[in-house]
Amino acid sequence: MRFLINAATWLALLLGLYLWIRSPWWLLLILVAVGAGAMLLTRRGRQALAVARMGLSTLPQRIGASSVILVGIAGVVGVLVALLAMGGGLAQTLRATGSSDTAIVLRAGSTGELASGLTRGEVTLIAQAPGIARDARGVPLTSPELVVVANLPKRGSSSDANVELRGVGPLARAAHGKVKLIQGRWFTPGLRELVVGSGAEREFSGVKLGDSVRLGSQPWKVVGVFKAGDAHDSELWADADTVASAYRRGGFSSVIVRLARPADFAMLKAALLSNPQLHVMVQTTRAYYAAQSEGVTRVIRVVGISVGVIMALGAIFGALNTMYAAVSARGREIATLRALGFGGLPVVLAVLLETLLLALLGGVLGGAIAWGLFNGYTVSTLGADFSQVVFQFHVSPALLVQGLKWALAIGFIGGIFPALRAARVPVSVALREL
Repeated sequence: MRFLINAATWLALLLGLYLWIRSPWWLLLILVAVGAGAMLLTRRGRQALAVARMGLSTLPQRIGASSVILVGIAGVVGVLVALLAMGGGLAQTLRATGSSDTAIVLRAGSTGELASGLTRGEVTLIAQAPGIARDARGVPLTSPELVVVANLPKRGSSSDANVELRGVGPLARAAHGKVKLIQGRWFTPGLRELVVGSGAEREFSGVKLGDSVRLGSQPWKVVGVFKAGDAHDSELWADADTVASAYRRGGFSSVIVRLARPADFAMLKAALLSNPQLHVMVQTTRAYYAAQSEGVTRVIRVVGISVGVIMALGAIFGALNTMYAAVSARGREIATLRALGFGGLPVVLAVLLETLLLALLGGVLGGAIAWGLFNGYTVSTLGADFSQVVFQFHVSPALLVQGLKWALAIGFIGGIFPALRAARVPVSVALREL
C-alpha cells in the first residue's frame, strides 16, 4: 500500500510539473497573484512569510551552499535557453523565407528541391497555368531553378561545408520578390558569374565581391552580393542554364511562381494537378519552408530538452543537499517556532519560498547570460537540403519565460522534500538535536 501511495505521489508531482512547464505565461501570473494574496491575507501565510524572512536573513552565512542552487539552476536555464534559441532562430529564418503570394512547384513525391526534377517541357507548361502574375510585357513571373550543392571552406576554419548553389531564371528577382542587390551588379546570363547571399559571404571564404571561386571544376566570378532577409541569404545564385551546363544537368529542380493574388493559389494548384502532362506537387513557399524547418528544429528541441533534463537532475540533487543541510542546521530554530504555535504548513511554505527565491534568481541569471551571449549570434547549420543555412540565435521573451518555469520547477522539487522533513520532525526530537 505504501508503495502505491509513493508511486501515486510521484506521478502527481511529475504531472503537475509537466502542466506547469506547458502552462501559458498569463496563467502563471494568475497563480502567482493568487498565491501572493493567500500568503498576505491568511494567518498561516503570514506565519510562513515570517519564517521565510528569518531563513533569508541567514543566507549570508550560507552563501557557499546557497550558491550551489543558484549556479546549478543558472547553468540549466542558460544551456536550455541557448539550445532552444538556436532551434527558434533556424525556424524563424526558414519561415521568413516563404510568403503566401509565391508558390513552389516540385516533382510529385519530392522531399525537397535536391530530390526534385522537372523537364524543360514541364517548366513551359507550368508557366502557362492560370493565377500567375505577369510583368508589363505579359511574361509570366516564374523562375525555373536548379539547386546543387557545392563545397566551400568556412571562414576561420580549415574544414569545408556544403553551400547551396541556386541557378535561377531571368525573372528570379521579380518572382521571389524580396531579393535586393546590396553590392556590385547582377550576374550576366550565359557567363560563369555569381551573386552571393549576405550570410554566405559572411560565413564562407573566397566569396567576397570580386573573388574567383572554383565550383563544378570551373572558375566563377563573384560580381554581386544580395540580401533577402531569409534562408536565401545562405545561397549562391547564378544563371540556371550556366549552372546546368557546368554540372551537366538537363532539367530543373523547381519553379518559383509569383501569384497574381494569394487567393489564386487554389486555382493554380488545381490547374497543375489536373494536367495529365504534369506530375507535380504545389505549395506556397511559406508552407514549403515551414515544413523544411520542422525536422531540424525538432531534433534541436529534443536535444536541448534532453540536455536540460540531465543538467536539471544534477541541479535538483544540489538543491536537495543544500536545503537538507539548511533544514538540519536550523532544526532547533524550526522546532522552537513550532512549539510557539507555528504549524507545519507555514514551515513547509517557508522552506519552499527560500528555495524558489534562489531558483528564481538562478533562472534570471541563466536567462540573462543566454540573452547576452547568444541573442543575435550568427551561426550556420546543416539544413534539410544538406547545405548550410546561416541564421541567428533568437532568445525570445517566450524562451526566457520557459527558462524561468524550468528554474522554479527545479527549485520546487529541490525544496519540497526538505520542507516536508522539517515539518515532520517531532518538536521534542528537534529540540534535543545539537
